[in-house]
Amino acid sequence: MKKSRFSEEQIIGMIKEQEGGVPTAEVCRKHGISTASFYKYKSKFGGMDVSDARKLKALEDENGKLKKLLAEQMLDNAMLKDVNSKKW
Repeated sequence: MKKSRFSEEQIIGMIKEQEGGVPTAEVCRKHGISTASFYKYKSKFGGMDVSDARKLKALEDENGKLKKLLAEQMLDNAMLKDVNSKKW
């Protein structure tokens, strides 16, 4: 997944700026993003504080590591079953 050029704090700041009454088009123009990107950020980070966003990032990282470990274990298990099923 492509890394965003904005940090979670900056994205949440943009969302709060728009919720404060600044038009969406002006916020997008000021920060140099498209409205589609803004609404994508808003759907992901809307209603969050900075601490919530950090917790979300930590959980996503942990989830990725656990998925990788599970895939490795399943591969090892399949390999052992294959070796065990062959007759010597």
